[in-house]
Amino acid sequence: MKNFTVLLLLFTFIFSFAQKKYVLVIHGGAGTITRENMTSEKEKAYRAKLTEALKAGYAEIMKGKSSVDAVAAAIIIMEDSPLFNAGKGAVFTSDGKNELDAAIMFGKDKSAGAVAAIHTVKNPIKAAIAVMQNSEHVMMVGEGAEIFAQKQGLDIVKPEYFWTKDRWESLQKLKQKETIKNTLKTTQYHLPESYVVDQKFGTVGAVALDKDGNIAAGTSTGGMTNKKYGRIGDAPIIGAGTYANSHVGISATGWGEFFIRTSAARTIAAKMEYQNKDIKSAAGEVISEIEKMGGDGGLIALDKDGNIAMPFNTAGMYRGAVTENGQIEIEIYK
Repeated sequence: MKNFTVLLLLFTFIFSFAQKKYVLVIHGGAGTITRENMTSEKEKAYRAKLTEALKAGYAEIMKGKSSVDAVAAAIIIMEDSPLFNAGKGAVFTSDGKNELDAAIMFGKDKSAGAVAAIHTVKNPIKAAIAVMQNSEHVMMVGEGAEIFAQKQGLDIVKPEYFWTKDRWESLQKLKQKETIKNTLKTTQYHLPESYVVDQKFGTVGAVALDKDGNIAAGTSTGGMTNKKYGRIGDAPIIGAGTYANSHVGISATGWGEFFIRTSAARTIAAKMEYQNKDIKSAAGEVISEIEKMGGDGGLIALDKDGNIAMPFNTAGMYRGAVTENGQIEIEIYK
């Protein structure tokens, strides 16, 4: 009996030691991200920026700030970097504009805020938070959202601020391929696989668990390269690309139409609440459903116990997490 007790205590110690409690998880987009098409310099830059974002969010948590503050701090770092499709690095629409969306949700009271189709707010996540905290609405779009942001004292910039050479060239290449594709529609030929353009990824997001046990989730994006007709994806839609309650928070990245059609983020929370699914099972099942429908992408999720899930069905996803004792983990490839 004594030996059994010792073994049980040893097993309990080992098991508890193996468990990590995460307080912040982030993503910087999913897509065709492979070692073969990544230079060592570029990979180093991504890892450094993801680390910076995690440190910024973690610092807020350690100060005793709310999970909303932690999410904002992490996302702002990524919005200010041209590496990601959010803020400064946003992709271009078909008519050559940068059109930005963002959302935030606080799990404790399910308050939420979102903005969409804005062009002049330097940090869209700040605008989303302002909508949540300082208005009676959940979503504002276009010029109205920009007027509101300006009245809230947020940084307003000229649209040219978001212009980057890489994103502009990506738009031109995609337009060329679109022209070729339209021409080939009149023939029996099909575009080779090399013409399939990874145009929908790069969204950034964060989910945080603060010292009071409250969860917040936020997402920010420039949408899809060459998007038309005022298209808005899942990122600013509560329950699709962004969601949080008192048990879990989720932020998604990928082909937004499929995340909208599956109510992806809310479905994960529902699976956990009504089917008693653990966070990895619930998140994985949703990504599998999206894949079966023909969509792709990924997401990050963090529950109230500090467990995380980061499933994706693409070649890679920029992602990272930090534990309650400050241990940082960064991953890029599958």
